Amino acid sequence: MDVFPSLVLASSSPYRRQLLSRLGLPFESWSPDIDEAPLAGEAPRATAIRLARAKAQAGEARFPGAWIIGSDQVAELDGRPIGKPGTLANARRQLRELSGRSALFHTALCLSRASARVRERVVTTDVAFRALSDAEIERYLAREPALDCAGSAKSEALGVSLLARLRGDDPTALVGLPLIALGEMLRAEGFEVP
Repeated sequence: MDVFPSLVLASSSPYRRQLLSRLGLPFESWSPDIDEAPLAGEAPRATAIRLARAKAQAGEARFPGAWIIGSDQVAELDGRPIGKPGTLANARRQLRELSGRSALFHTALCLSRASARVRERVVTTDVAFRALSDAEIERYLAREPALDCAGSAKSEALGVSLLARLRGDDPTALVGLPLIALGEMLRAEGFEVP
């Protein structure tokens, strides 16, 4: 008989793994194979929660009886999603578009076990970018390409220098895993945090 971990992070994100390790709980991480494309007409916030739920459900199938953490983040500008740039050209374009503007970053969280117990939450962070010159964008991308971050700015690193302000309930949500909300969910299910 297979022995499964009691807590699994269904994510390939090294940022989420790093964040979850702060809680001091033993966990395993596993990368679900989920199509992350938004559905036609789907709002960015709805996409985030759907994908977090899908990751958790995929984990339940792989790790029966374990608590599964699914999380996803979708950035939004003017009601449309902003994805991960993937290329330097896209990162330049994103940062020019975000210059002097505010974007919403919806970070969804789903904690589930055997689909019988499901807790979900979306934590939204309002991120204001300062006016950025082309030279600043180039200097930033030369030092921190951020090709794997929606909006092309890593707030936990040099990308914070591109920002004018952040408004939200959980500073870890913007990095990809809202630990305040997750800690509350885990405590409600009997985990000792701390």
